[in-house]
Amino acid sequence: MRTYIYVDGFNLFYGALKDSPYRWLDLMALFTHILQPKNQIQKVKYYTARVSARPDDLDAATHQDIYLKALELHIPELAIVEGRFLQKQVPMKLAVPIAGKDYAKVIKTEEKGSDVNLAVHMVHDGWKNLYDCAVICSNDGDLSEAVRIVRRELHKTVLLAVPGDPIKRPTSVDLKRWASYTIRIKPDALAASQLPNPIPGTTYHKPAGW
Repeated sequence: MRTYIYVDGFNLFYGALKDSPYRWLDLMALFTHILQPKNQIQKVKYYTARVSARPDDLDAATHQDIYLKALELHIPELAIVEGRFLQKQVPMKLAVPIAGKDYAKVIKTEEKGSDVNLAVHMVHDGWKNLYDCAVICSNDGDLSEAVRIVRRELHKTVLLAVPGDPIKRPTSVDLKRWASYTIRIKPDALAASQLPNPIPGTTYHKPAGW
């Protein structure tokens, strides 16, 4: 079964990788591990955006750049599709006023474009009959209409691979409604699917602290 993988990078990171020892994740190895032998993976599309250094993580951008380059060098089937990452200061109302102030300026970060890019690519690739099975690694209910179209109108199999703890991050009802099957990405699968360190034939190493 010709299979395309669509990975919502930020949803995967915040759902299963942040603060874990599994951030040096080999995406091809992960989906080879969790899918059945009949799923012949032909493409892995990874949707993300370039982050900026933050006061609590000055190396965030450098570490991300190393990881993305490592993925590209190690996985020939990989395509990285970039959205935008916006960071700005905005006034937000405080739940409890402090020193008579109702509002405070906070740093708000937003990732733009990845969910739209993923949805459009999945529908477009299905319409071009590039796959028999689409695997979505996300728990973003905004993708549900794309899943519905691919299943009901393009008559493709859609497998939903949800990152994270099922108690803390229940599966999106809208996504599960339209998906053919749903599986949960478990920590043991992440542990068994780490990139080599360093990437063979290169000087790319796992960042310190990962």
